[in-house]
Amino acid sequence: MTERSLLVVVLAAGEGTRMASRLPKVLHRIAGRSMLQHVLETTSAAGATRVAVVVGPDREDVAAEATRVRPDAQVFVQRERLGTAHAVLAARDAFASPVDDVLVLYADTPLLRPETLAALRAPLADGAGVAVLGFRPADPTGYGRLLTQGPELVAIREEKDATPDERKVDFCNAGVMALSGAKALELLGRIGNANAKGEYYLTDAVEIARADGLPAVATEAEVDEVAGVNSRIQLAEAEAILQARLRRAAMAGGATLIAPETVFFSADTKLGRDVIVEPNVVFGPGVTVEDDVIIHAFSHLEGAHLEKGVSIGPYARLRPGTRLGAGVRIGNFVETKAAIIEAGAKVNHLSYVGDASVGSGANIGAGTITCNYDGFSKHKTVIGAGAFIGTNSSLVAPVRVGAGAYIGSGSVITDDVPDDALALGRGRQAVKAGWAAELRAKRTKPKA
Repeated sequence: MTERSLLVVVLAAGEGTRMASRLPKVLHRIAGRSMLQHVLETTSAAGATRVAVVVGPDREDVAAEATRVRPDAQVFVQRERLGTAHAVLAARDAFASPVDDVLVLYADTPLLRPETLAALRAPLADGAGVAVLGFRPADPTGYGRLLTQGPELVAIREEKDATPDERKVDFCNAGVMALSGAKALELLGRIGNANAKGEYYLTDAVEIARADGLPAVATEAEVDEVAGVNSRIQLAEAEAILQARLRRAAMAGGATLIAPETVFFSADTKLGRDVIVEPNVVFGPGVTVEDDVIIHAFSHLEGAHLEKGVSIGPYARLRPGTRLGAGVRIGNFVETKAAIIEAGAKVNHLSYVGDASVGSGANIGAGTITCNYDGFSKHKTVIGAGAFIGTNSSLVAPVRVGAGAYIGSGSVITDDVPDDALALGRGRQAVKAGWAAELRAKRTKPKA
């Protein structure tokens, strides 16, 4: 069967007044991504040929996010808020080229799955003019009802207009709609505004399509998928739903989460097989973990790549630009940033390694700091393979410690150290025998 072309129109003009935020509603994040990004990623996975995003006036920030995620997206502005059909028609120019199917989505409904959209589109290939996504909430109060006769959708009835029997229907309108590409503009253009608000409602497309003899159908989604976000409370609820999905996917893929409910992922986190994640671990965006890695409790990772057999934590913090080679050990209270640490190296205790490269098999002693910032610029530290950095050392970048070199404990190193050399950068120790006993005797001598 020939693949059908798909235009997706994403409505992103909502204000989200209950978010109590200067940030546009659709730019609020769940699992490390904006809600708009989640929706756009879903459209791509669903096979969108073209994408149009409708934003409100003066929302360059929303437009920028749309084109960042999907560079080929067309952005349109809805100057007046005159209803959902009016918003779709703000993207009228996106319909200029023929398309088989049209999907209308909302940028504040970030939990939809690609397979749900595929099921919604399927009736269009069989001749339907309109397909509407429905769901069955525990309490349907307040939702528009989907009234069906057999496989056909007869009407969408708002609760205030429903009869007592219609209000007993628990199949509700999720707002997401698919339209025949050949008929979409005609159907949308005939939607009127003869209602109390004087707005143009997308739901009227069902009645118009049926009047033209075009079948209208409804498909069903899980309640969680169609959860809209209009407040911080709903944002947290959406986060919880997505985290539960991500945890299940990680475990199904071969990772062990000892206390799943305490582990938090980003949408792009990648875990290999036989990874063990202990409790209270947070994965920020951009983390890839290869096979056989152990992540001990209370660790935080962002923008990091961990190769096979790495162990980190507990209480490790890996910041963006960290790459750990096979078998690397990162211990408790260690922080890394823009650090390439090669196979078999160890940073076991209470150290900071930033803007640095560490050679294979090197050992970084407790309390070691790469002093990478001079108040104006960042500088790099290079530590050679097999080097041994003694405890409580400060390596003042830019500096190079050669392969196999030793740094004496407590040193401040400001100059390059050759391969296999010993470097000491500390004051010479002086010992005064009996001094402490004399001091105590003086302090405890009775006053005259």
